[in-house]
Amino acid sequence: MASRPALTPGPDSYLQRILRARVYEVAKQTALEPARKLSKRLDNKVLLKREDQQPVFSFKLRGAYNKMAQLAPEQLARGVICASAGNHAQGVALAARKLGCKARIVMPVTTPRMKSDAVQALGGDVVLHGDSFSDAYTEALRLQAAEDLVFVHPFDDPDVIAGQGTVALEMLQQHTGPLDAVFVAVGGGGLIAGVAAYIKAVRPEVQVIGVQMTDSDAMARSIETGRRVMLDDVGLFSDGTAVKQVGAETLRVAKALVDDWVRVDTDAVCAAIKDIFEDTRSIVEPAGAMGVAAIKQHVARTGSKGKTYAAITCGANMNFDRLRFVAERAEVGEQREALFAVTIPEARGSLKRFCQLIGSRSVTEFNYRISDEAQAHIFVGLSMSRRDDAERLVHTLGKHGFAALDLTHDEMAKQHLRHLVGGRSSLAEHECLVRCEFPERPGALMRFLDAMHPNWNISLFHYRNQGADYGRVLVGVQVPSKERAAFRRFLEQLGYPYVDESENPAYRLFLR
Repeated sequence: MASRPALTPGPDSYLQRILRARVYEVAKQTALEPARKLSKRLDNKVLLKREDQQPVFSFKLRGAYNKMAQLAPEQLARGVICASAGNHAQGVALAARKLGCKARIVMPVTTPRMKSDAVQALGGDVVLHGDSFSDAYTEALRLQAAEDLVFVHPFDDPDVIAGQGTVALEMLQQHTGPLDAVFVAVGGGGLIAGVAAYIKAVRPEVQVIGVQMTDSDAMARSIETGRRVMLDDVGLFSDGTAVKQVGAETLRVAKALVDDWVRVDTDAVCAAIKDIFEDTRSIVEPAGAMGVAAIKQHVARTGSKGKTYAAITCGANMNFDRLRFVAERAEVGEQREALFAVTIPEARGSLKRFCQLIGSRSVTEFNYRISDEAQAHIFVGLSMSRRDDAERLVHTLGKHGFAALDLTHDEMAKQHLRHLVGGRSSLAEHECLVRCEFPERPGALMRFLDAMHPNWNISLFHYRNQGADYGRVLVGVQVPSKERAAFRRFLEQLGYPYVDESENPAYRLFLR
């Protein structure tokens, strides 16, 4: 079988294909739920089409099963093969189990173990090959020809597109009132082709808006250039949409029917994952949050109010380890946290003056190590209440002699620099190192500074808000030997739980 489907029906004929699609033998009709908190915040009604509730936690089984259910008995007897980084693979494996045929699934070596294990649990024969979907796709085509298997394309097939189009069929049945736009995450284009084909046939006044990651925007670029673009690389944060080249058929349908395109970045998607969790108590994968990120971006750009928007939460195959990164970046993506590099005089009292200037803002991160006799460079994160708060704070600090650089959108700073501030210091004489717990409330740091003896100097400070009731703080204080007893009394009177780490061998290896 060729890698590209021979049948390329016009957009109008997709309506009948979608109406006849066989998906409900494995898929279920998922809920269309209002995101009440997000709707209130945006002053627009936001609806979530909960495809993350499918048996394989993704819409992909719709298209996979519809394609395979159309195969002749002799084709099923030969078995099927596909290439996938995860969600399509699970759909094919589940469909194969339902239809009683064998399925070989070629997945990149970089596929998370959780996804390959899920495919094997469904009865799929997993073959790991290459570092990307493109590598796996090439190997799947080789195996398909060598073993005479039937290829089930993840997106560039009319039956797959029609299966995905049943998502839109359900949406319009579930919501018959005003609907201004539907926002659809796009990788290879199967979902948006099916959704656009159905919506434009039934309710053409509803806008269909495609959403792509800024670092995986093959469809948007292809639309702009009028031809299929092959990306050199794709970002892997949203692995469900990390496709270097879209389908010929999906491009044709999208070009004819999709109204607009929005690109979103990683931070915006992290914030959207948090938004969806706060409304549903469910954690979607990055692709599943792209539609919500785009709605927020669209509202901010257009200033719309009172509109009704829908987003498809298209998957929830999230790696647990990735949640740490999502939580780290969500506040920046929501513009509720800003990161700064601040230069202050290396003198007693400077840190206290800085804390007074930031006022009631909560400190979300603080990294500092003494390294210069004249100046101190601090990496600090602060909560923001307004989008222009960061700019105003930089101006305020500058007026008081504290040069500040906004690092909120600096990828190197967010990914690496924040973890590298510090190290050994030849200036940290008579240093006591203390690990303690501050209550997570504004003013806790100021209480520490107010109670500290004016002759003592902070030479190290490390803190990051982790969402707990108490913040874990590592602080170095320069205390002359004869004043160590007074320092211990200060810690006891402060009332914060603490551990003296001055003799810790790791501290002596890396910080002394």
